[in-house]
Amino acid sequence: MATWLQEQARVRERRGLVRMPQVRRADHRMIDLASNDYLGLATDPRLAEAAREAIAKWGTGATSSRLVAGTTALHLELEHGLAELTGMDAGLVFSSGYLANLGVTTALGGPGALIVADTQCHASLIDGFRLSRSEVKEFTHNSVADAAEKLAKRTQPRGIIVVESIYSVGGDAAPLLELLDLAEAHDAVLLVDEAHSLGVAGSGKDAGRGAIAGTGLAGHPNVIVTATLSKALGSQGGAVLGPALLREHLVNRARSFIFDTALAPPAAAAALAAIGVVRTEPWRAAAVHHNAAAMAAHLQPALERLGSAVERSAGAVQSIPMPSAAEALAASGAAHAEGVLVGCFRPPSVPDGVSRLRLTARATLTPADIDHACATLRGILERTS
Repeated sequence: MATWLQEQARVRERRGLVRMPQVRRADHRMIDLASNDYLGLATDPRLAEAAREAIAKWGTGATSSRLVAGTTALHLELEHGLAELTGMDAGLVFSSGYLANLGVTTALGGPGALIVADTQCHASLIDGFRLSRSEVKEFTHNSVADAAEKLAKRTQPRGIIVVESIYSVGGDAAPLLELLDLAEAHDAVLLVDEAHSLGVAGSGKDAGRGAIAGTGLAGHPNVIVTATLSKALGSQGGAVLGPALLREHLVNRARSFIFDTALAPPAAAAALAAIGVVRTEPWRAAAVHHNAAAMAAHLQPALERLGSAVERSAGAVQSIPMPSAAEALAASGAAHAEGVLVGCFRPPSVPDGVSRLRLTARATLTPADIDHACATLRGILERTS
């Protein structure tokens, strides 16, 4: 085993794929273009106060699984709040978004199901597909025609189309209306991961309610939503949202719900407080889109000189293709040295050959933050071969 581990370390080094956790320091001021705290709520005092009150009332941990003694009034209130926010009928909260995706895919899948999934689905969905023992067919990214071709060959009684509403690395949006038409035509369900659109997507009265609500698909019987509470909502946990009958099925069949300790009450309370902020402060979602556009405009000239472009986002994520994994890592390190945090995405987080920098346009970035960060990145990109 030791020999194999050493060889694996050498392979990672050779390919420029060594990973190390980026340790945050509370006393070190950085311009954050890397985290998923899209609305700036992770440090919001209202969420902190809600968490403190929950600790005083319920303690720091849930103490057991939801089906034993881990369900509190907070969990039920949070599930109701999430369903109301997204326009879905019912919700079930998990202790992470990863476990929510595992739970719903394994509970709905199996030998009697065909899963037709976008090639850029998140790893948590892919792991769920594998554990579900379903037949899985991938379709070309955002190609409804390819998805239709795969679904037309289905022999299983159940069909599940799986996409992300806004993709986690490229930041582009799925063609949800066309995919729902496809699901209806083939008596299938459309499972949509809203991790990067909840709190961000939607406009007008639907600001921050997510892409499903924003495109009028909320509550449709063929639509199931998964979401995380750890990005725009500034807390921790995940959820599956859909018909009440789906919630009942998951309570009885989703192993990542049944056998996992429940979401900690302070996290549930913080997420519940965040829902209130999303509802009452739509300026935060609007600021994400404004800042994303500003960042793209700042960086575009430097990228054009490299024959590239900022991949425009439907939400907070701005994606910059890089020539190689090594150059993406070097650029990220250079930005960090100048006080700017950016995401560095290399295989296997992205397909081989498409390493990139990922920037997140957070609502609480100031114009000065954006000017400084983009000037720093322009200089780094202009030095990139």
